[in-house]
Order: sequence, then C-alpha cells, then structure tokens
Amino acid sequence: MADDSASPIAGPNAWLVDEMFEQFRTDPSSVSESWREFFAGYSPGAGSVPTAPAPAAPVAAAPTAPTAAPAAAPKTSDAAPQGTPLRGAAARIVSNMEASLEVPTATSFREIPTKLLEVNRKSINGYLSRSRSGKVSFTHIIGYAIVRAIVDGTPVMNSSFTTDAEGKPYVVRGETVGLGLAVDVEKSDGSRSLLVPCIKNAESLDFAQFLDSYEELVRKVRSNKLTPDDFSGATVTLTNPGTIGTLQSVPRLMPGQGVIVGVGSLDYPVAFRGADPATIASLGMSKVMTMTSTYDHRIIQGAESGLFLKRIQELLMGEHEFYEEIFESLGLPYEPVDWAHDVNPNDHQDLMLEKNLQVRALINMYRVRGHLDTDLDPLDLTEHDLHPELDPAAYGLTIWDFDREFLTGGLAGRDRMTLASILDVLRSAYCRTIGIEYMHIQDPVQKAWIQQQV
Repeated sequence: MADDSASPIAGPNAWLVDEMFEQFRTDPSSVSESWREFFAGYSPGAGSVPTAPAPAAPVAAAPTAPTAAPAAAPKTSDAAPQGTPLRGAAARIVSNMEASLEVPTATSFREIPTKLLEVNRKSINGYLSRSRSGKVSFTHIIGYAIVRAIVDGTPVMNSSFTTDAEGKPYVVRGETVGLGLAVDVEKSDGSRSLLVPCIKNAESLDFAQFLDSYEELVRKVRSNKLTPDDFSGATVTLTNPGTIGTLQSVPRLMPGQGVIVGVGSLDYPVAFRGADPATIASLGMSKVMTMTSTYDHRIIQGAESGLFLKRIQELLMGEHEFYEEIFESLGLPYEPVDWAHDVNPNDHQDLMLEKNLQVRALINMYRVRGHLDTDLDPLDLTEHDLHPELDPAAYGLTIWDFDREFLTGGLAGRDRMTLASILDVLRSAYCRTIGIEYMHIQDPVQKAWIQQQV
C-alpha cells in the first residue's frame, strides 16, 4: 500500500509545520515539548515549494571606447517576473493547490430550509444561558449532523483513495470518523491562513462531548496551543465560509480524504433581504442554507454524495430523533420543536383569534405549572421531562408561529410579543432553579404583585 510514513500534518496544515520548523531551528525552546518531539529527526518534505531567489542586482559594465550603437536586441520571455516571491505559508498553499488538482472531484449541491435549526438552537441557548454558561453555534449542530449522516446513513463518505508501490489503486474505508474543522486564522501581520484540526473518533461522541471537543480545538487555535496530534486523523472536513456571507462554495479536496463539506450563508433568499420581518413571519418563510459535498469521484459516486446531503437535511429537519438526541445530551428539560406545515393565520382570521387565545392559555399554564419544570436536581439523578401542558405544540402552535406576534395581556409589561420572546420570558421566570407556585392564591392583587416581581 502507499507509504504511511509521511507527516501526519499534511494538506492545509502543512504550512504550519514549515513555520514551526523554522522557529524550532532558530530556537528549539520556543516551541512546545510536543513539537520538539515531532521535529526529532524531522527533515522538510520534498514536496514543499522552493523559494524563488531574489533577482540579482545588475552589474555596471566597465567603460569602453565609443562604438556604433548595436541593433536593439529582441525581447525575450526569460526576464524575471515582476512581483513578490511566495514564501512560507503562501508557498505551501501553492503546493497544496497543485496537489489538489490531482484529485478528480465532483460536487453535489443541496439547499436546506433552516427554520427548525434556528428555533431549536434558540431553545438550546436559552436553556444554557439560564442554567450554565456556553453557547451552541449553527456550525456545532451542522458538524454533528455530518458525523451522524456518515455513521447512520452513508458510511461510504468516510473513505479515501490510495495506491500501492506499483501504482495499483485502493480504497480505504475509515473505521472511525475524524472531522477536520477548517478554522480561519488572522496572523499578526493581517494575513490569513487556514488551520484544520481534527475531532477524533467523532462517531463515538454524543452531542455534549462533540461540543466540548469542538470548543477545545478552537481554544487551542486561538491560543496557539495546537499540538501535532491535533492535526492527524481527519477523514472528512467541514468548512463554513457562510459565516462571512458566502452563499456557497466548492472547496478544494486534498489527497487523503474522500469528501469536504462546504456550508453557505444562512439567510432568506436575496429578493427578500429588505422585506419587513413581520411580513416574512406572517408568510411562514424559512431561511435557507446551501451545502456542498465535494468528493473524490474515484471512490464515491454522485448518487452516494447526493444521499449524504439528503441525510444531513433529514437530520437538520428533525428526522431520526436528531434534536431529541441533542436535547437529551445537554439535559434540556423540554422537547424540541418538530417540523410542521404552516397554516397562514392572516388568511384565516378565526385561526388567528384562536391562536391568540391559545397563547394566553400557554402563558397562564406556565404560571400554574412552571414550577414543575424547574431544575431542582443539581446532581442530575432523575430524568427531567417537560410537563405536557407547557409544550407549545399542545396548543396548536408550530415553528412558524415563533416569529409572529401575539397578545400577551401585559406579560413583562408588554402587550404584544413574538412567541419566541414569550417563551423566553416564561422559562426565565418559572423554569430555572427556583420553583414558584402562587396561582392558588385567591387575592388577585397578591397574584398580580408576584407576577410583576417574577
């Protein structure tokens, strides 16, 4: 089989090896012990791009007797190019991109509605802000969906291509999933580079463990404490240029992996960028996100890549108990919202009136039953289930209602609020670590005073 003795830090991370090695050669004590061990007996790989020498300064000719002016010499193409030689990380990028041209790739695209992803992420972060620190990003959930899609639906995507010493082709099926995370790094001189550390054995992690592993790698990147081991083992890579507004991307696939997933921006279609948010909410519109799967076509076929993206969409839209698993892993005491088709209340005035009444009933029920959903078990010894009368779905409210405004009867001093804001207020007031039970009080003045204080 192909030689496995190459540096485990290859592909987009190779530039860092070059920089760290130069730093190590200048002063070995300036790098960590893990890097010193890595560089023991190390020599730069032959694949690095040599640095172009600076053009030599012209040498003045010795004076000679005047002669007739010679004919002008024809221009040649051998003159040194005018520009800046590429060195270090920039030169390594050249090497990487040229190596990527050797991989015959194809790309699948899929546009995914993200309404359910947004609503459930907001519920997760609302709970985390009330119970403990931390925050879940869209990329955390998307990355976890990629791992689950590979493990439970399309394991062929966890493959790589190689050859033996005679050039005979082989496919390697990964036994574990190593998720490479493309992290953009801004250097001190303002230039940018890409690091791709790896979450190892991602298939064995529940969401809480995956989140911790992800955040630990990002902390290492930001504090410049990555070790050589953090770069090895990637079998699939996730890159998310959508965080800076890129609509979609077709990233380059480096040798040694079978697929790289690109995530585009999460937003409404461009034609609706200037629309009134209330109008968008009333129409029941979802933001969308374009995902791409760029794969090695020697070992992965188009249908397999398409099924891979289809599986990711199913997970992000709540199938296969995806959000239930995430909520349980994080200890959320309520159920995730499910996908549902919308019935536009603006076209059904009776329905809008009914939904307003149902929202008022939900508000009242949190005042009556909210104490049953408090977190009174710091050791987490008992299972914490949402009381059914505190579930918005029990009142006919769906994901499309979360951004719509409803009458509140003065909740938190406001007459109208979105359903998402109403739930934030109610859960913050009644479902934290202190239970408040007061609706049995007969005196309405006393009840109103408690509500105002809460």
